[in-house]
Amino acid sequence: MGVGIRTADEGDRELVVRLLDEAFQDDPVSRWVFPGDEHRRTTHPRLMAAFTDIVLAAGRIDVTEDGTACALWLSVPADDHAGDADDEGPAQVRAAVDPENERVELIGRLTAGIHPPGRAHAYLWMIAVAPQRQGEGLGTALIASVLDRCDRDGVPAYLEASNARSRKLYERLGFELIGHPLDLPYGGPQMWPMWREPREQG
Repeated sequence: MGVGIRTADEGDRELVVRLLDEAFQDDPVSRWVFPGDEHRRTTHPRLMAAFTDIVLAAGRIDVTEDGTACALWLSVPADDHAGDADDEGPAQVRAAVDPENERVELIGRLTAGIHPPGRAHAYLWMIAVAPQRQGEGLGTALIASVLDRCDRDGVPAYLEASNARSRKLYERLGFELIGHPLDLPYGGPQMWPMWREPREQG
């Protein structure tokens, strides 16, 4: 049975924010950004809302027809310098979300610093599946639909895996580790930068 997928619009904003918040509340990186459980419960949705707004404005959000999963994609042009020191994006997100929390800004700067420059590529920023629907193949279907397009267009794809379970999923879809894992400071978890070359169409 196929999974129906559509492109989200502004009317889906609250749905996407809720999916991201539910899926990432207990993710190792989210727990690092917001170490306190109560603070994370109340503030994490604001970070997910900021991410959603960025991608609604500059990228593409795919959502399953039943509203139980979503994927946030950006098209990164060739020679994009995502890690430029003068990029004010992470600071702006911190100011809007949690001004006293340096980790909100730091995670943006650290991931930008490992983002591979050079070739144009599709960047899977985040993917979320409602907790009660995880393990049913919804995330795979969302990613595969974009990877099929990448293969047709000869475009590579990139992401950062934030936990071992998602890393295994991405490996099954053809992503490979590149460079070194990102070790988040202050005893934080690892993130794994992963790249996928387009597959030749047979």
